[in-house]
Amino acid sequence: MTLTDRSTEPGRRRPPRARVAPEALAASRGGAVEGLAWLGRAPEARASILYRLVRLFARAVIFGAFRFRISTAGQEHLPSGGYFLVAGAHRGWMDPFVVMHALPTQPRAWFLGSAPSTFTSRWREQFIHRLGGLLPVWRGGIGIEPHVASARAVVANGAVFVQMPEGTISGPPGRLGPLRTGWAIIALRTEPAIVPLAMAGTEELYLGHRMASRVLPATTARVLAGLAPDAPLPPAGSREELELARRMSNALASLLGPVVEELQPGTIDPPAHPRRLRRQLTWLLLRPGRLDRDDPDR
Repeated sequence: MTLTDRSTEPGRRRPPRARVAPEALAASRGGAVEGLAWLGRAPEARASILYRLVRLFARAVIFGAFRFRISTAGQEHLPSGGYFLVAGAHRGWMDPFVVMHALPTQPRAWFLGSAPSTFTSRWREQFIHRLGGLLPVWRGGIGIEPHVASARAVVANGAVFVQMPEGTISGPPGRLGPLRTGWAIIALRTEPAIVPLAMAGTEELYLGHRMASRVLPATTARVLAGLAPDAPLPPAGSREELELARRMSNALASLLGPVVEELQPGTIDPPAHPRRLRRQLTWLLLRPGRLDRDDPDR
């Protein structure tokens, strides 16, 4: 019997398709095209009819079919537009929807997000391109300057530039993971208002699951870096800039971390509570993996 025969033998499951490396996926599309170069237009702040319809459909699925519940507070801290929103803890596919639930329909939110995780099919990429809301990043891409340009365009148009600086969903539940520095470098070079958003409860999902978010008061890159309003900024790409970015990430973590831990208990159901469709919903838009997130306390 050949290998092909065994893979199709009755009662046997077909082996999963091999994962495509991000580099190979980028090459199949002609290279790692990122940010505004991929979008090909200005990132609009106005909510189009298509976006409004998709948003209504998503809400019907999330709150109707899945019966998810998201408690949100602090929206009085949101500026009218043209700002950064930096969110954590980032633990699952629901995080962008938690962010959008905390924001008004308009101005639009534009996410700096992973291209390999999102562009799993041609039709999906084409749909997201038409809908808007994503400025894609490829691992090992072409540097930070395209993302600085994307951020400037979003803020200049009065929209919201969203980043989740943990850069991965594999951190511990109910606690903020280490923050990368790319978001801070972009903020230093653009100097927008920065709104922190604490999120909790997205690491596992099931019918009726509860999640929570809280918008924190707006701040600035200079405040997070401990700089005076008139202090000169270091040259782009210098060690001094990287040190300031690390300082900003530590300061942001000190703001978000305690709030994430405060929100988490309100999202946890008793052990006896039914968790219907837990695996299916947790990994609905993700590649299947462990549910314990490598946390020894769970």
